[in-house]
Parts: sequence; structure tokens; C-alpha cells
Amino acid sequence: MPQQNSPQNVTVIVRSSGGWRVMAWLGWAAFFVCAFYAMGLHVAFEDYFDTTEGLQERFFSGAEDGVAKIAVIEVSGTIMEGDGHVKRQIDRVRKDEQVRAIVLRIASPGGTVTGSDYLYHHLAKLRKDRDLPIVVSMGSMAASGGYYIAMAVGDQKDSIFAEPTSTTGSIGVIIPHYDLSGLMARFDMKDDSIASHPRKQMLSMTREITPENREILQRYVGESFKRFKEIVKSGRPKFRENPEKLDELATGEIFSADQALGNGLIDRIGFIEAAIERAAELAGINAQKARVVRFKRPVSFLNITGMAAARANRSEFGFLSTLAAPRAYYLSTTLPALAGSAPQFGGQP
Repeated sequence: MPQQNSPQNVTVIVRSSGGWRVMAWLGWAAFFVCAFYAMGLHVAFEDYFDTTEGLQERFFSGAEDGVAKIAVIEVSGTIMEGDGHVKRQIDRVRKDEQVRAIVLRIASPGGTVTGSDYLYHHLAKLRKDRDLPIVVSMGSMAASGGYYIAMAVGDQKDSIFAEPTSTTGSIGVIIPHYDLSGLMARFDMKDDSIASHPRKQMLSMTREITPENREILQRYVGESFKRFKEIVKSGRPKFRENPEKLDELATGEIFSADQALGNGLIDRIGFIEAAIERAAELAGINAQKARVVRFKRPVSFLNITGMAAARANRSEFGFLSTLAAPRAYYLSTTLPALAGSAPQFGGQP
């Protein structure tokens, strides 16, 4: 009989690679998490020491490959707090050793007393600390607080230029007050607020200003007005010698470029190109070989989506609070609080 083969045991070895794949995926995931975390730390570290908040330099004119720079610092729109776009430009220029001169481009009707003085202080300090000549180029308007910050040029001759159609002057101070008491009486309404002292409500829109409170406010305005004229004297030496002439001009009146030139409020009539030429001359460099630069705000997600504009709009309560706040302005308008509460054109100072 044929022999029957005994059954053989067959061993099947199944190797599974699923565990290794999972480990590999976990490893890559951990790598990317750590990489993003490290990048976040790096960005946060740079952001901590970045006072310009990502300000971007842009070529304006001159030589594209020029080493020496002339920086155009732009002040446009209503000046409110002062520590915005203009201050970031100042900080950027302060750190750039290639900048040899500054053209201060002003297109502003002014703004708050504090905001205007803040910018004037930092511009004048930059000029002194870096020994940089500043030449002003007035655009459509450089009035009140706009004229105030132009005085950062100091005693330098031929340093304030205005375009032929510029409006300037408006040397003065205003505290806005809107009296709605007659309207409230007409509709049988009254202000029943409780305050620690009657003077706490001296600028309330629901009542008239008493003669006593008006005198207090007038003294307050007088102090700011006195400082305004002293600042003008610091940038216009001729008025130090003839303060009576400044008193004649400091009535809040606005002036055309020709009138301003005739009254000694500016030095020359000319466009920004003339101001750049003068800045180069004062710095001892060739304007054609210098690189003239300006600074632009970085584009953000909020700007693209329009959320920034929506966030900038104030609430009705905030608007009314602004109207009632005892705030002094170097501003060329009869509606300073309204101008201050609206979105600023051209970007903030």
C-alpha cells in the first residue's frame, strides 16, 4: 500500500506595518507642531522688540540704488492721540543709520492739543538726537495742530515749504461745547445727573456754561494758547524778535500759501520735490543720488476684510462722550469733536 504522507505544519508569518505607520505619522505631526510653535515664538520675540509694528519701507524717488536716504514722514488726517502711524515712522527713522535727512509731509487740519504736542516732541527729539535736518512740505492743509508740528524744524532757515494751494495758519485753541438745553426744554426733558461737584458738569451739553465756569475754561484755553505761540516762536525765530506780529496772526485765521509767505509763517512756496532738494542740501548730499523713501502700513487680514474699519467706528455712547469731554484742540474746524470721532482720512497720525 502506498505510504500516506503525514500532514506538514505550515507556519504563516504575517508582518504588520500598521504600528510603524502610526508612529511615523505621530512623529511628523509632532515635528510640525514643534516647528509652528518655534515659528510662533520667533515671531512673538521679534514683535516684542518691534516698535514699528511691521511698517514697510517704499521707494519714493531719487536713486534706487542710493545708499544715503531721505525719509518722508507723513502726517495726514486728524491728529488724535499721536502714538499711531506717525510715531512708528519716527521710530523707524531713528533706527536707520542710512537716513541723512527728513521731509515732514503734512496734510492735516490739526487735532488734539496733547496729540499735536506729542508728535512735535518726538520729531524735535529725533532731529536733535540724530542731528537730522527736517524740511516741511505742506500739502492741501497744514493748519492749527498741523502747523504746530511743523515747528519741529527748529531754527533752520528755508525749511518750511507749502504748495501753491496749501492752507495753513489757524493758530489757536478751541474746547467744543454744544448747548442742547433749549431743545430739551422744548421736549420737557431735563438732566438729572448726580455729580460730586457742579463743575464736574461744566461742559455738559444739557446746560449753559455759567460765567464762572466760562472763566475757568478760558484760563485753561489760555495756557494751551500760550504754549502754541511759544512753539511757533521756536520754529519761527522772527516772531521771537517781534511777538506782537505773532499776536496779530494768532487769531485762528487761516492763510493761503501766498498770505503765509508774506506773513512769515512759511519760507517758500513749492512742491515736495523742492523740499527734498532742500533736505539734501542741508544734509550735504546729492539729491539725485540719494534714495527717497516713505513708509506704508502693513496689509493685515482685518484691512482686507474691512473689519478694521468696522472696529474703528465708535459707538453712539462713545460719540456723545467725546462731545461732552473737556478736551482742547488745535484744530481748524468748528466741529472738532465730530472730526475726532469720524474715521481719519489718509491714515493717522
